[in-house]
Parts: sequence; C-alpha cells; structure tokens
Amino acid sequence: MKIGLVSPYDWAHPGGVSAHIRQLSHHLRLLGHDVKVLAPSSRKDVADPHFYRIGGVVSVPVNDSVARISLSFNLSRRVSQILEDENFDVRHFHEPFMPALPMTVLRMSTTANVATFHAFAKSNVGYYYGRPFFRPYLRRLHRTIAVSRPARDFLRQYFPSADPEIVPNGIDVETFRPDHTPIRHLRDGLLNVLFVGRIEKRKGLRDLVLGFRELQERVGGVRLIVVGDGPLRSQAEGLIAKHRIENVVMAGYVPEEVKPRYYASADIACFPATGGESFGVVILEAMASALPVVATEVPGYLSVVEPGVDALTVRPRSPVELGAALTVLARDRDLRARLGASGLAKARRYAWREIAARVIDVYRSAREIAGAGIEDVHEQIPGLGPA
Repeated sequence: MKIGLVSPYDWAHPGGVSAHIRQLSHHLRLLGHDVKVLAPSSRKDVADPHFYRIGGVVSVPVNDSVARISLSFNLSRRVSQILEDENFDVRHFHEPFMPALPMTVLRMSTTANVATFHAFAKSNVGYYYGRPFFRPYLRRLHRTIAVSRPARDFLRQYFPSADPEIVPNGIDVETFRPDHTPIRHLRDGLLNVLFVGRIEKRKGLRDLVLGFRELQERVGGVRLIVVGDGPLRSQAEGLIAKHRIENVVMAGYVPEEVKPRYYASADIACFPATGGESFGVVILEAMASALPVVATEVPGYLSVVEPGVDALTVRPRSPVELGAALTVLARDRDLRARLGASGLAKARRYAWREIAARVIDVYRSAREIAGAGIEDVHEQIPGLGPA
C-alpha cells in the first residue's frame, strides 16, 4: 500500500506522537509498504526523502504541556499537489482534530481514512465546545484507533458514537534491551534512579526531586539522573539547590541513539506524572531495558503497568510515597530483579513489528469500508469552504 501518515506536530521537535510515527513508518516500510509523512516543521532543512514539510509551527499550551503545531489553514494548494502526486491508498491521521494540517488533509481526502487518538485528559474545553465542528471530520474516518483504554474513553466522552480499536504504542525491542553498554562514569557503585521525559508540569519531576530527598535520608549511595529538557528545568534546578540535594545529574536532552545507554546505567526507573498521560512509552522503554519501575497511578500508566508484578505504583503528587517506593526497591535487590524480569517479558509483547502488523489490519478494513461506500468521504465540512 501507499500510506500517508499525517501529524499536527513539529517534526523537528522531540515528542511522543512524532516518535510513534517515526517508528510506525519505519516498520511499515520493513513490511514492504510505501510510506510518506506529512507534518509541519520548525526546520526547513529536514533531510528525509520520506517527509513532506507543510507549514511552520507555533507553540500552544495544551493539557499542562506545550504543543508545537501549525495554525495556518492556508495549506490547501500544497496539500492538494502532494495528494495528487502520491495518490495514497490510506491516509492515517494522528490526532486528527488538532489544527491545522490533519483537518486540512482530511477535508480533502477521497480515499480510506484512518485516525489514531493519542491524548488523554480529564476534560477538554476544545472538544466540548467544538463537537458540532468536529463531527463532520469524524464521519470521514473509516476506522479509528486509540492507543489505550483511557485514550478511547476520553474520545467517547465527547463523541459517544466513536468506536476506536485499541492498538497500543510500540517499543523498539532491538534498540531498548538490557545488554547495552552503560555510561562508564555513572556505574561507579552508586544506585541510580532514572527519570526520562520533558521537564514540564505534568511529568512531575518536582515530586520526584522531593521524593529522592526522602530516599537519600533513608538510604546512602544513591543518585538521581534526569534525562530530558523543558520549560521548568531552571525551576527544578532551583529546587535541588534550595534543598541542597546531592548526586543529581541533569543530563538534558539526549539523542535517541544514546538514551538506551542511560537505561543501561540505571537501577530503577521512576515516572511521577501528575496526569494527562494516555499511555507510557517511557515505561515500556524502561521495561525493555529490564528495569524495575516506580510509576504514579494515572490512567495511562495503569494501562501499561501491573502493580506488584512489574512496577510499584503510588498516588500522583505524593513525594513521600515516591520516596517510600524508591526506598523499598533500593533496599531489595531481589525485588528489583523480579520486577525487571516481568517488565522485560511484557515489553516484548509490545514489539513494533507486532503493532505495525495490527495497524495494517486496520488499514485493510478501512479500505474495504471505503470501497463499499459505507462512509460519504465527499461530504463538505461547513465553515471551511471548498477544498
């Protein structure tokens, strides 16, 4: 098949949805399909023959995070030319209701349309007030996917007629594995607690820093490694300085090819998100690296972990509970090994080659539905004019 993957997010900026699309496109090509990605980009010089840059980006606050998207709806001429040249069999939209590129392509599409919904939140003002606007777009989708049960339930909260199939995020088990060479200076006898993620409010690094202080008061010889960057980095560094917390390494942004070595250098992985997580790809990365996990009990994480089997879980926004869980693992080598082994077995069930095959099945179903004329993909969407 010729497949077009459409993303609303800045292709040049690290992010969960973009990482998902990169892996999906790679594994679809391994299965013999012709795949192109359409996305906005803050860089004009992206050297990728499989990528179409469509528009620049602006930063918009969303769900205690920042979305880097294109807000321009004047993309029709460029999109029309690409769709005519490529003649895709399937167009796969990621977060199809995010402005502006997915909606522009979907409005113009006359082939099989599939969408993946990645997001989860307790509520969404845009979805609530935008339901009349979004429903015609939803009717153009022949099949829908949600990456987790929380993501599916979030969509159904506003669009009860939606019936997405749950196809989870995948993990590259060839990249994330237990036998990577650790970073030498981090394997010096200290027990390492690893955080991986953007340093923003919903990722909960502040709670982990305070929880790590609790750990240090109970167990000697421990280190916190923070991999990632973000708008609250200086705030986190100020908190560390204020409480005079020692043995904290702020590694900053780490290239994807280096990240597995940080997992290999750790003894425990901790993910203290406060909410807004639909899944937990970093949890799978840690599990694939055979690390025991401490995670907060947010719906997206609980769709991945099994408390007491492959992870210890605590309530969100509870540094004391984080500290206690970390202390339990720091003192019990056997428990760390048991949780790590269970997580490794689970991660292998999420291998991208398996996930990509499931997505292909959805594509085939969508093509059958589109071919049977079950959906009217030519319906005009009010308010935007002709394609």
